[in-house]
Amino acid sequence: MAGDTLRFDRNDPERARDPRGLYKLLRDHAPVMNMEEGPRPGTLVSRYEDVLEVLRHPEIFSSNDDAIDIGQKRPMIPLQLDPPEQTKFRKLMAPLFAPKVVDALESQTRRLTVELIDRVAEKGACNFHDAIAEPLPSTVFLQLLGLPVARAAEFIALKDGIIRPPAETEAERRSAVLGTGEKIYAVLEEVVAERVEERRDDFISGFLDSEVDGERLTPQDVVDIGYLFFLAGLDTVTASLDCILAYLAQHPKARASLVEDPTLIPNAIEELLRFETPVTAVPRIATEDTEMAGCPIARGTRVNVMLGAANTDDRLVNEADEVDFHREVNKHLAFGAGAHRCLGSHLARMELRVVLEEWHARVPDYSVAPGVELDYSAGLRQVENLELVW
Repeated sequence: MAGDTLRFDRNDPERARDPRGLYKLLRDHAPVMNMEEGPRPGTLVSRYEDVLEVLRHPEIFSSNDDAIDIGQKRPMIPLQLDPPEQTKFRKLMAPLFAPKVVDALESQTRRLTVELIDRVAEKGACNFHDAIAEPLPSTVFLQLLGLPVARAAEFIALKDGIIRPPAETEAERRSAVLGTGEKIYAVLEEVVAERVEERRDDFISGFLDSEVDGERLTPQDVVDIGYLFFLAGLDTVTASLDCILAYLAQHPKARASLVEDPTLIPNAIEELLRFETPVTAVPRIATEDTEMAGCPIARGTRVNVMLGAANTDDRLVNEADEVDFHREVNKHLAFGAGAHRCLGSHLARMELRVVLEEWHARVPDYSVAPGVELDYSAGLRQVENLELVW
């Protein structure tokens, strides 16, 4: 809907807390809408079938280096490459996150989860974000990648400096992100240089020994892979845990159903990833003049693919605004779709399942602390003030 008069503040805290009303407004009145105002104008796509169309056609809607600016010097591999070049790198990385590899990580993930829960279980209260949601996936991923876990707090701060920069204007954001990006590159270049001299049992060492089309990856390639992994691995599972526990803390019947029947947990995870959709949108760039739902999209336009809106579209599931842990079919897009579907989805699901199993075994009856109004960040829906009591 070019020229539509619909207006909303994408950073409104109420919208971040519960964006589903906005999603419905977009789907019903402006399913494809050109946004000509704001620091980063572009086109919003909100209906399920249109979102899926964009994600499945990278030749028209590219994930290249122009799609998103998060401080990178070069394209992040493989996210900011499109097929066929992207396919070569994805084939290299996919085995690292295969189900059998993730299964082998479950026992150590469970031990770490139990250790973290034991620190707070007898206290009767905790900030779940600080106690569980942030340290667990961060520790698991830093160990896998090959970065020192002892520097986790430093790395999380760097990640937040990219994803949630402390800036009010676009110029301030750009400056902050570039500065933080330089620091992340410095960390990765240092570790890659160490692995060039001496390999270890981690992803970085494995990448240095890998080949694409018969050619070894260069240290620069490995740094560019690491930059993407650094940001994705330290944030998305944390945000998912925040959203899922926040929902359960506010819905006693749903929580009780998981305590009574833990076999529901995998289904509950899929349903809450759909309903809450921690990663609300992903960007693409139109590579040619095109149109969608009657709305023209010019070449070079930034297209924001609204995963959260697609996931709560009745065209996807019946009664999409209701949470149902017994849904038999749930083709949500929380992990994306098409060529760039999330490589780490098996790992994420395993971590979420282990945390929900162990948490509810030890802390079955909990709620949000009295007087706390949960504060969801925009974009990636993290909840840093997730104060729980039991």
